[in-house]
Amino acid sequence: MTRYNRQDVLRILQVSARQLQAWERAGLVDSQEAYTFQQLSQLSKLRLLSLRRIPSSRISASVAAMQRVSGMTNPLLEAGVVQVGSRVVFRHQGAIVDPLSRQLVFDFEGRNPDGQCMIVGEAASQRCREAQAAQLFYEAVRLEDERGALGQAIQLYTRAIELHPAHAAALINLGTIYYNQRQYPQAEEAYRRATQADPNYALAFFDLGNALDELQRLPEAIEAYRAAIRLVSSYADAHYNLALAYERTGEHRKALPHWMTYSKLDPTGPWSNHARGQARRLIEADHLQIVARR
Repeated sequence: MTRYNRQDVLRILQVSARQLQAWERAGLVDSQEAYTFQQLSQLSKLRLLSLRRIPSSRISASVAAMQRVSGMTNPLLEAGVVQVGSRVVFRHQGAIVDPLSRQLVFDFEGRNPDGQCMIVGEAASQRCREAQAAQLFYEAVRLEDERGALGQAIQLYTRAIELHPAHAAALINLGTIYYNQRQYPQAEEAYRRATQADPNYALAFFDLGNALDELQRLPEAIEAYRAAIRLVSSYADAHYNLALAYERTGEHRKALPHWMTYSKLDPTGPWSNHARGQARRLIEADHLQIVARR
């Protein structure tokens, strides 16, 4: 069974470590270092609710009430989650139940019986498209781990992006498939769209830099790496790749601080040894040049 570590979860869901910890404190998800695909799906529902500004305390109260009413162990996995106004209700056995009031409610999500979106107000329709995109995204993530299913994953990511063009995580994952297939122009397009969809997504700028590097467009790659570092100053891999790019453009002095930063952020291992070696070489070469000029 495929498992996802905490960093994978934060990347895929585009949530902060603080948000994940808040869900754990509220008892909405168990604290652990590795998650199954089912647990990832559960977290995705929590993310959608948090984006709609539903407090964790209200979600927790609805989950507890649904457990009492239905006997479910984990309603977030065993039932559909629906927002009606400021309430969290559940779709179960063809009906929508408000567990706090123990009443059936009307379905305002804008779906018809086969799960497709209906045009019932623009806001409802948009929520429905985003929910469908989220389902397609997580199915695509699952398919990536199945042998021979990569083509299907590409189709699902593409469909998710059509439904929700600002789905940065889907764009990132699609770009990474193209990158691994050495289809660098397609990878660049997907990564660039991800940076536009979420300008605060450091990984999108880092991946864009990698694609531009492979396309031999080093000045643009440098700007992408610099953007990633502006967003996350401790982004070790971005410092490393930026230093390499500066070296290849002959800007050795600009590479030096990034070699040094990388060696501090990642003090052990072969990459760190290489970074320290490059920094030492540049310092010694610069010292010799100064002596020669004098």
